[in-house]
Amino acid sequence: MRKCSCSCLQIREHHRKLRKEAKKRGHKKPKKDPGIPSAAPFKEELLREAEQRKQRLEELKQKQKLDRQKELEKKRKLDAKKNAAKIKEKTEGKESSRKSEAKTNKLLDKNSKKSFCRELKKVIEASDVVLEVLDARDPLGCRCPQLEQAICSGEDKKLLLVLNKIDLVPKENLEKWLNYLKNEFPTVAFKSATLLKDRTMQEKVTKRSARIDLSRNTECFGSECLLKLLQEHCKTQNKAIQVGVVGFPNVGKSSIINSLKGARPCNVGPARGVTKSMQIVHIDKQMKILDSPSIVADPSNNALALAMRSIIDTGESGLANVLEGIDAILNHCSKQQVMMFYSIPDFRNTKEFLTLLAQKRGMLKKGGVPDTESIAKLLLCDWTGAKISYHSQPPEYQRLPPYLTEDKIAEMQKGFNLKKLEEENTTTVTALKYPNLASSITFQSAGMTNGTIEEKVLEEASEHENLETGEEEEEEKEEEENFTESDDDQGNGEEEEEEKNKEKADIPIHYPSAWRRWQMKMMPMILIPTMCNEEWAKTWLGDYSWPLTQS
Repeated sequence: MRKCSCSCLQIREHHRKLRKEAKKRGHKKPKKDPGIPSAAPFKEELLREAEQRKQRLEELKQKQKLDRQKELEKKRKLDAKKNAAKIKEKTEGKESSRKSEAKTNKLLDKNSKKSFCRELKKVIEASDVVLEVLDARDPLGCRCPQLEQAICSGEDKKLLLVLNKIDLVPKENLEKWLNYLKNEFPTVAFKSATLLKDRTMQEKVTKRSARIDLSRNTECFGSECLLKLLQEHCKTQNKAIQVGVVGFPNVGKSSIINSLKGARPCNVGPARGVTKSMQIVHIDKQMKILDSPSIVADPSNNALALAMRSIIDTGESGLANVLEGIDAILNHCSKQQVMMFYSIPDFRNTKEFLTLLAQKRGMLKKGGVPDTESIAKLLLCDWTGAKISYHSQPPEYQRLPPYLTEDKIAEMQKGFNLKKLEEENTTTVTALKYPNLASSITFQSAGMTNGTIEEKVLEEASEHENLETGEEEEEEKEEEENFTESDDDQGNGEEEEEEKNKEKADIPIHYPSAWRRWQMKMMPMILIPTMCNEEWAKTWLGDYSWPLTQS
């Protein structure tokens, strides 16, 4: 009992303290509504009024709720319409953006090709000696007859052939090509250094020294031979000379200049068309080298030449060209050697080859679908770059082009020590390591690649393309107009049918009177026509309908 009393006292004291604190703060208990006293007059009326107010408030709340729900529904419908409109706009915008992107890409290609031709012409005009760089794997395909003709037609200009990437072909094949090409122009065997004074690449070399073969990437072969040849020609001319370096994309023009300079003044990359303007590099006081953009391949070339020697757009617009190029490459190679090189099973077509290679390399999209597009781009870069070893055989019979005569060949060889050149070429050939003939893929060359050097040819081609595109646009517009006209005709036909139905509905129906009902009994065949108008009855009954139609 004592414990209970003590606890009650503690509780009371606690409550008392709380009340004191509440008074200090100013917080008071909310007073209860005392209500209407029973002695007040009109008590019942006041209570009714209070109940009415409550009902009104509740009704207002319910109305507000309904209004809110309606507004929300309207907003949802509007949002749904807006979303549908946005989706339509996006789909239409994507289509229009694709068309506009294709048009802009075409314009950019035209402009870039024109600028390339302009810069190339500058280099040819400014240079005393022109170095035409050839890929040793397909030297004939890297030769441009238009370029050689332009140089041969010019006065006091020399043309030298530089056979680059000689470490990617068998030794026997290289010797055959050197013997073939030296009969037309002085030819230098060359192997450029790919990792030359580049900080980022040096760091990679130091970290992965076990994997990278330094002798293959950092050493240069043939640079001394080429420099000596040019310096001797400079002495015979008794003046400072300018040497222009020209060729198709990815043949190694800028890498040759970097190898001759012993530094990296020119940008180098696996992408095509890295060099976009003329660049002057000083070798010494008597010699300047002019780097040039790549030769623009003529669109009249075959698919193989366009795939290997042209600047292909690797985006969505140029994907078809990439696939066509790989198809052409595979058609010009030995199928068994390709299967052995990539270690894949037999394939029926190019698409199957790309799917097998994508699955092997793990290049897959969502859901495990082989990414044939990206593998096609990578494969084309490998074939034009310095990764794959393949070789092409020189022609059995040497036929000189029409712009080359024996006098012109003698004129081009004049001023160069050809014996020393042969000796230097033999030293470079013996110094290098080469792939085996069995491991290198045999490749069928498509012959010389035609190129466009003058802007006029490109302008004519662009005008022809513009005419074609204009005709296509006109045809599309005509189709759209025909489609809209057919829709309008359909709409007009529907309106005419609706008007006819309205006219039929407006025609008054004559219900039969008693006399007519008696006549109906006599002539039961007239029952159905009499339910309709007079004209209908006349057309079906003729003269028999006259008593029925009279009022």
